[in-house]
Amino acid sequence: MFPLRVFLFGGLVSLCVCQYYDYDFGLPPEPVQSTPSCVQECECPFNFPTAMYCNGRNLKFIPIVPTGIKYLYLQDNLIEEIKPGVFDNVTDLRWLVLDNNNITSDKIQSGTIDKLGKLEKLMFSYNKLTKPPGPLSKSLDELKLIGNQLTSFPSGTLSGMENLTSVYLSKNQLTSESLAGAFKGLKSLMLLDVSENKLKKLPAGVPPSLLMLYADNNEIESISGGYVAKLPELQYLRVSHNKLVDSGIPAGVFNVSSLLELDLSFNKLQTIPEVNEALEHLYLQVNQISKFDLGSICKFSSPVNYSKLKTLRLDGNNLTHSSMPDDASNCLRQASEIIFD
Repeated sequence: MFPLRVFLFGGLVSLCVCQYYDYDFGLPPEPVQSTPSCVQECECPFNFPTAMYCNGRNLKFIPIVPTGIKYLYLQDNLIEEIKPGVFDNVTDLRWLVLDNNNITSDKIQSGTIDKLGKLEKLMFSYNKLTKPPGPLSKSLDELKLIGNQLTSFPSGTLSGMENLTSVYLSKNQLTSESLAGAFKGLKSLMLLDVSENKLKKLPAGVPPSLLMLYADNNEIESISGGYVAKLPELQYLRVSHNKLVDSGIPAGVFNVSSLLELDLSFNKLQTIPEVNEALEHLYLQVNQISKFDLGSICKFSSPVNYSKLKTLRLDGNNLTHSSMPDDASNCLRQASEIIFD
């Protein structure tokens, strides 16, 4: 189990700088000779006969998918509805990519996505969904619903999905209340992106397996005491572009040894919050900080006790290089980038 987790983590880390990425999946060159069973509107390359490429063809409907297809690419079309029968021949479909269409929740007919019991990846970003599709396959390991119009997320939507590692819900209209209980029991969840929603607080009930939590661009004013401590694997926490104030950050809430990156930029903080010496990247730009409190970063400095910070951003605050205490160099001896302006 450990080697698999390391492999998955490596793949997720490659995404942590860019949270949103395209799904080209090595599309075949034009033109390409298709297998005889392929539908006329799409392409099924001989060298990849289990894939059907229907992307970017101005389709208004999903064609009947022939037997044997396991990877179906329907992104960048004009599809508005998923009609019954389209997946009847491929109930063992593994990947379904529907990004950038015009599908609404009420136009996903029964007997379509809910029949795909072996589906592993569902990419349904940039449509017009107001609620997640479902019921979904218990085999899912990745769910992408970015840029829809989600206002609800029923608590049982992800129930029983023990293989689910990544959930992307950014750019929707979700509230903290609408996500209550949504992530309970997800034993393998490693990445959760709820940025650009309407959250007042970080999502509750997230599993201790979580490695990355992105909650940028919400309306978060405070973080509950012990929140991060309950996530012993958490390494990347992003809460930039919110409404955090000093009184909303309990003492020591970020002082956990697992964190490697903490982004609190573009908030309303007046002091540097207490962090652990193991933290490597701290982003505090564009707050209201006026004092460089070295004690928040290093409790004390010695030849063997010092901060592991490599990046510290303080630009856009009421600080300059002269604000640094004289002994800062002992504490920040590994820092390669300290930015004040």
